[in-house]
Amino acid sequence: MHAKDEGAVTTFKQGKLDKILIRAVNWVGDAVMTTPAIGIIREHFPQAEITLLANPLVAQLFSPHAWVDRVITFDRNSAHRGIMGRLRLAQTLRKESFDAAVILPNSFDSALVPWLAGIPVRLGKNSDGRGFMLTGRYNPDKGSAIIHEVGYYQKLVEHFGITGQIHEPRLFTSPQEDLDAAGRLATHGISAEDPVIGINPGAAFGSAKRWYPDRFAEVAQRLAAQWSAKIVIFGGAGEAEIAADIEHRLAGNGLNLAGKTTVRELMALIRRCNFFVTNDSGPMHIAAAFGVPLAAIFGSTDHATTSPYTDKAVIIRKDVACAPCKLRECPSDHQCMTAVTADDVVAACQKLMDKSGI
Repeated sequence: MHAKDEGAVTTFKQGKLDKILIRAVNWVGDAVMTTPAIGIIREHFPQAEITLLANPLVAQLFSPHAWVDRVITFDRNSAHRGIMGRLRLAQTLRKESFDAAVILPNSFDSALVPWLAGIPVRLGKNSDGRGFMLTGRYNPDKGSAIIHEVGYYQKLVEHFGITGQIHEPRLFTSPQEDLDAAGRLATHGISAEDPVIGINPGAAFGSAKRWYPDRFAEVAQRLAAQWSAKIVIFGGAGEAEIAADIEHRLAGNGLNLAGKTTVRELMALIRRCNFFVTNDSGPMHIAAAFGVPLAAIFGSTDHATTSPYTDKAVIIRKDVACAPCKLRECPSDHQCMTAVTADDVVAACQKLMDKSGI
């Protein structure tokens, strides 16, 4: 370990920091998986002011969040675009006089701004040629066993002497947000007593992660009939066509909210669900963080590292030779998803319900 690494670790162990910046990751699902690491930082430094630096979507997850005091939003498509935008952001951060920055992403760019801002302690993984910008470097063993992303971020902060007892992802909604969600559902005939099944057929990363609308619709219909439940379809604006297909197949028996919610509204609505059926996606991790029982369909992605981090989940996947390929688009026959049937998913959902006593 470099001398500067030792100094950074000593500073953290002695708890001398008053203002800490955490550079958030850039995807909603990944951001949820970092919350235990953020919670550990909060627990280790209970008196420090913790500020999160995040893009507009991720910023909403933490506005508010019990483990974060403030959120600074950066927008690489607007005010902070290009090198001049990065310099403007660095100038903003310099004025804050942060004592340390914990950089959760592995990219060069994510370390650049804290370095330009002159934050004296800058901690992160030694990756992407950015080691010279870090004062504390995490070098995980290349031969280490594959671990879940939640565990990776925990190990990253623990490497620098930051310890705590928080181990599970957590998100928070306000009482008003929960009331607003209930009111919105009520206007569509869904009362507080109605069981709600959330259907999330999209996945922002790419089509390789998506199961099929007709099968989602069949699962929704069958589960709603078995559980006397109402159906709510979720998704982003880019998934509106998929959601509309399912809505059409449900023939008026499903509420389609795809593309019609902010991140905060989505969180409160998912929290209201009694069950959630989803692809590997950001909303999947949101449901897991709220303890909503869920069934997650995995194909091209690795369930060992990005599965919902909860004991109230069942994963449906098929062992095919090419999976997990981690590609955005399937270059062949999408066998990892075509092999998953509606019967597979319904059976898995019912088994989880029976096991959980929900």
